[in-house]
Amino acid sequence: MENDAQLELMGRESRRPAPPFDTLAERVKRWAERGVYFGTSSWRYEGWLGQVYSRERYTARGRFSKARFERECLAEYAGTFPTVCGDFSFYQFYPQTFWDRLFAQTPATFQFGFKAPEIITSPRFADLERHGTRRGGVNESFLDADRLKAEFLDRLAPHRAQVGYVAFEFPQFHGATAAGNAKFLEQLDRFLGRLPGTFRYGVEVRTPGLLGADYFACLRRHRVAHVFNSWTRMPAIGEQLKLAGAFTTDFTVTRALLRPGRVYAEAVRLFQPYDQVRDPFPEGVSDMAAVIRAALAWSPKAKAFIAVNNRFAGNAPVVIGEVLDELEGKE
Repeated sequence: MENDAQLELMGRESRRPAPPFDTLAERVKRWAERGVYFGTSSWRYEGWLGQVYSRERYTARGRFSKARFERECLAEYAGTFPTVCGDFSFYQFYPQTFWDRLFAQTPATFQFGFKAPEIITSPRFADLERHGTRRGGVNESFLDADRLKAEFLDRLAPHRAQVGYVAFEFPQFHGATAAGNAKFLEQLDRFLGRLPGTFRYGVEVRTPGLLGADYFACLRRHRVAHVFNSWTRMPAIGEQLKLAGAFTTDFTVTRALLRPGRVYAEAVRLFQPYDQVRDPFPEGVSDMAAVIRAALAWSPKAKAFIAVNNRFAGNAPVVIGEVLDELEGKE
């Protein structure tokens, strides 16, 4: 992007907006009581020490323990935020013991969002090293509802009360045509129809051409939410909100991942270690607030889940504070 070089020249200490973190938990809690759950995408970020996390909690004999931090910080995170999106679940299936340990770290009221494994949502294996000999090949498990249930949903089921939603993130379908989009929606329709009614489900597409009446109708038939997402090659969240029929069930999910036009690798390079907002994005903040207001107007008892990624602007907790400022200043 045009201002990326300028951001790098600004230096790490150039802008450190800091909302009053001592009141952030209280503000977030008030919104959770209304069914609006603010949280982040993932949680193990040392850049949040002194903001969400206390360094002393993970320090012994004067030394900070990274291993202890990564192992235990979810419990402290849950003291501020009522929800988190677990992006890790996108990359593999985990055994039952893993899930039991994870849920045990949070209070019973805490709500997790999970991305369904990519083995279910990617028609082909991406050309990435992690796929080994399968990279670039056809994925025979694409939209395999039986495998999803056996290796993922059934293992979450004992903890269903703490699962706010399961999101199906589909990659951008390059060279998509109207016929290809129609075929995908037929496959999606059959897949959603086979899912157990145990959980709330959301669909996150990254092919702009899919957004439209047929897509929203498919989700509505199965009471599945459209995931409003801010991503490199998607219309802004505010543009998605303007589409007729974008609310498809009695809850909504918003995932603020990247500023439109910015790729993931650039965001990582510019924003690490994620201890501050380095590229303010007021339009994106306003878009998230607009989704919440619209969702509550559409259905006052609707639940809304908001997951903000550090790569969105540099520091997810600060951005959440900015969304709260916008909401509370306009009520």
